[in-house]
Amino acid sequence: MSMKKSICYISMLALVFAGAACHKLDVPITTQLTPEVFPQNPTQFVQASGPAYVALRGNYSLDYWFMQSLSTDESIMPARGGNWYDNQNYRMLHYHDWTKDHGWTNGAWSWLSRTIGATNQSLSILGTTMPEGTSKTQITSELKMVRALSYFMMMDLYGNVPLDTVYGDFTPHANLPRAQVFSFIENEVKAAMPNLSTTTGITTYGRATRYTAFALLAKMYLNAQYYTGTARYNECIVACDSVMASGKFSLETRANYLNMFYPNNGPSNPEFIFVIPYDPAASSAYGLNGFMYHARYDVPRSETAKFNLPFTPSAPRSTLPEFYANFNDANDIRNRQWLTGLQFMNDGVTPVTVTTTKKGYDQFYTGADANASYTYQVNLTPNIVLRQDATLYDCGNDEIAWNMGYRNIKFYPDATSTSRNQNNDVPMFRYSDILLMKAEAILRGGTATNGQTALSLVNQLRAVRTTTAPWTAVTLDNMYEERNREFAWECWHRNDMIRFGKYEGTWGFKTNTDTYRRIFPVPTSALVVNPALVQNPGY
Repeated sequence: MSMKKSICYISMLALVFAGAACHKLDVPITTQLTPEVFPQNPTQFVQASGPAYVALRGNYSLDYWFMQSLSTDESIMPARGGNWYDNQNYRMLHYHDWTKDHGWTNGAWSWLSRTIGATNQSLSILGTTMPEGTSKTQITSELKMVRALSYFMMMDLYGNVPLDTVYGDFTPHANLPRAQVFSFIENEVKAAMPNLSTTTGITTYGRATRYTAFALLAKMYLNAQYYTGTARYNECIVACDSVMASGKFSLETRANYLNMFYPNNGPSNPEFIFVIPYDPAASSAYGLNGFMYHARYDVPRSETAKFNLPFTPSAPRSTLPEFYANFNDANDIRNRQWLTGLQFMNDGVTPVTVTTTKKGYDQFYTGADANASYTYQVNLTPNIVLRQDATLYDCGNDEIAWNMGYRNIKFYPDATSTSRNQNNDVPMFRYSDILLMKAEAILRGGTATNGQTALSLVNQLRAVRTTTAPWTAVTLDNMYEERNREFAWECWHRNDMIRFGKYEGTWGFKTNTDTYRRIFPVPTSALVVNPALVQNPGY
C-alpha cells in the first residue's frame, strides 16, 4: 500500500473493528471486540479511529455519487440493450420518480447509518480505554467530525433523520426536524474544532482537521436558508475566512489542474482540505464496498487501449447537453476533463477505431449486407436518444448507442488497477470551494471582508483555470455556471441545483417538478427496522 493510502486507514487490523460496527437503524450486529482486549496501547488507540474512516469511504463514490449526480442534469446512465437497467435504479433518479424502495436510496441510508454506528463504537471503546490527554481529545474530536460529516450527508439527502450518539442503544429513535439536525451538527463541529489538528500534509491526510470543520460549517451556513429557513451568509464568510487566513491552502495552477484528480494524487496537493483516499488494495468495511469505479462507468469501451486499462470498461455513464453547455470557454483547462467528438489515441493523431458489422454499428440497419465488416472512427455524440425502448430507458445495444453522450474523465483512468477499483483519492472539500462559497455568500447578501468582493474571488479562481480575460461582473447565474465547471463529478451538483432553484427544472427526459423530491424518502428497510421513523412528505 502506498504511503498516501496508509495514512488514514492505519491498519487493516482495524477493519475487524469496523466490521462489527452498526448503526441502530440497520441490523444490529454483536462483536467479541471489547475494551478489555482492544485497544491497549497508543498505537492501537490511533488504529481504533480507522474503522470510521474506512466506513466513510464505503459508498461515497457509488450510491452517494449516483444520488447526488444522476438526479441532476450533470449525468445520465441509460440502459443499453437492457444493460444497466438494474430494476430502474438509474432511470428513477433521472425522472425524479424514485420510491421508498429505490436501491440507491436504501444503499446510501444504510452506508451512512453504518458509518455513524462505526464512529459511535469507536468513541465508546476509546472513551472507556484511552487515558485522558491531548491524544484522546484529538482522536475523539476527529471521530465526532466523521460522524458530523455523515450526518451532514444524511441531512442533505433525507432531511429529517434520527440522531444517535450512543453505541449499543438500539431503542427506536424518531427522525427529528432538519433544523434540529442542523443544530446538532453545528454544535458537534464547534465543540470538536478547538481540539482538531491544524497540521496539513502527509501526517493528517485523509483525516478531519480544523480546516475540515471550517469547510463543513461554511457549506452548512451557505445552505442554511434552505436547510433551516434562516440565512446565515455572514457566518459562511467567517468560516471561509478562517480557512483562508491559515495560509495553508492555495489554488492549484492551471498546468496542474487535471493532475489534481489523477490516480497518483495525494497530500502534496495544495487545494485538498478533506479527502477520501482510495486504494484497490485496501479491504472494505463489513457491508460496504469501498470502490471508486469512475473509469468503469465513464470510459468508452472502445478506448480501453487508449487508456491502457487492464479491463474493458462498461461505459454506461455520460453527461447531458444541458450540463456540458457550461463548458463554453475554449481557453478553460477544465474542458479537458471531457471526452467529446471524434476520438484519437493519446498521440492526438491516430484515430480510435472499431471494427464491427453494419448491423453491429446500427442495430436498425436493414440492408442485405448487414453482416458485412464495418470500421469506423469513434465519435462521441452529445445527445442521448432512447432508440430501442423509451419505456425501458434504453438507447440500444449497438455502436451508435454506446457512443452517445460526452464522457467525464476528471478522475483519470487508473491503468495500474486490475480490479477496476481506482487509486484516485476523492476530495470532499477543496480550497476553490472556499473561494466560491465566500463569493456566493457575498452575492446573496453577506458582508464582504478583507477587501475581497464576489467578483475578485471568482476572478482569483478563473485566473488559474482559463486564459480568457477576467470577468467584469458576476451574478448568481454565472456563479452557478462557474460552480458547474469547477466541481463537475465531485458530488456537489444536486446541492447546488437546489440552492440555486434549478432542481425542479427540465433536462434530458425529466419533466417532474415536484418540490418534495428535494429530499429522498426514508427507505422501507429503515422503516421496518425502526418503527419510530416517520416517512418524509410526498412519499
